[in-house]
Amino acid sequence: MITQLPTSSFSFELVATLGHARAGILHTPHGDIPTPVFMPVGTAGTVKAMTADELRAPPLDARIILGNTYHLYLRPGLDVIAATGGLHGFAAWDRALLTDSGGYQVFSLAAFGEIDDDGVTFRSHLDGSKHRLTPEISIEIQRVLASDIAMCFDQCPPGDADAQTHELAVRRTTAWAKRCLAAPRAPGQALFGIVQGGTDTARRLAHLAELAPLGFDGHALGGLAVGESLADTYRILDEVAHQLPADKPRYLMGVGTPADLEHAIAAGIDMFDCVMPTRNARNGYLFTSQGRVNIPNAANRMDTGPIDPECPCTTCRTHSRAYLRHLYMAKEILYARLATLHNLTFYARHVRRIRDRILREGRPA
Repeated sequence: MITQLPTSSFSFELVATLGHARAGILHTPHGDIPTPVFMPVGTAGTVKAMTADELRAPPLDARIILGNTYHLYLRPGLDVIAATGGLHGFAAWDRALLTDSGGYQVFSLAAFGEIDDDGVTFRSHLDGSKHRLTPEISIEIQRVLASDIAMCFDQCPPGDADAQTHELAVRRTTAWAKRCLAAPRAPGQALFGIVQGGTDTARRLAHLAELAPLGFDGHALGGLAVGESLADTYRILDEVAHQLPADKPRYLMGVGTPADLEHAIAAGIDMFDCVMPTRNARNGYLFTSQGRVNIPNAANRMDTGPIDPECPCTTCRTHSRAYLRHLYMAKEILYARLATLHNLTFYARHVRRIRDRILREGRPA
């Protein structure tokens, strides 16, 4: 069964600007999303340790989360997801979904045996079984997942790749983008193109010039935070982000720290995803208005205060640092839930504060 998305269409409304920074609204079949927005990562159909109700509840109030083509294709498989009404039905998530194409995971996780101009033959990181992923197959998987936003299948080279590798990746990504556009999608499903090119500004802008006329619903910067220096990441953002089409949403894939998000918003980015708040939470690192807290530190053993006195999340309103440290040291499952809820709330509020400033100090669009 292929799920049909609600009939309302996808569009982007620009509300205000402050320099290159933008405040807008993404209109999707599953609800409106104020931008800039941080999107929690739910790679395998779940944001780790969180229920859908917790993600929806204020002050976190997540309007959109991510799923991943590669992981969901391998496990549980498309037959299971299709039988339950697409990823929305499978995960009991009634708000917007974006699905990554699987391209990054193929190149970073899978031991692939062959990449060619048609696609990639790879072996599963789960059991070593052999699979083929092409632009058409990626879009077909995302059609079954029935996400609100699908991503083009692209080639993402590592940060230290040579110029020849980047040129080949750009050429393939453009060709694959055209094939993704031609492939059938779920009704109402938007499609974003991905700009590659490494840390060479001229190459990035040349690739953007190839993709922009193709008519995507939005554009992403891929291939950053893959091993290049932070200075190079920021330079590419400063030189390229504001040149992405102004009437479409701009998405920075896989980045990053709260400071990274702030820099990228100032450069003109609207959408973000990153595993950092969830992964760091599980590993004992918590984001606060006073800086990062390492919860295992002995200083927290007798600390009866909250993680962050400025945070309204349930964790901070209810539990002390001492209790969270105890849960972490005892390897209690509850720790991951409480810490993840806090970090995701911190990220959501951080981006919303920046949006409020753009609305307050900026110009109406």
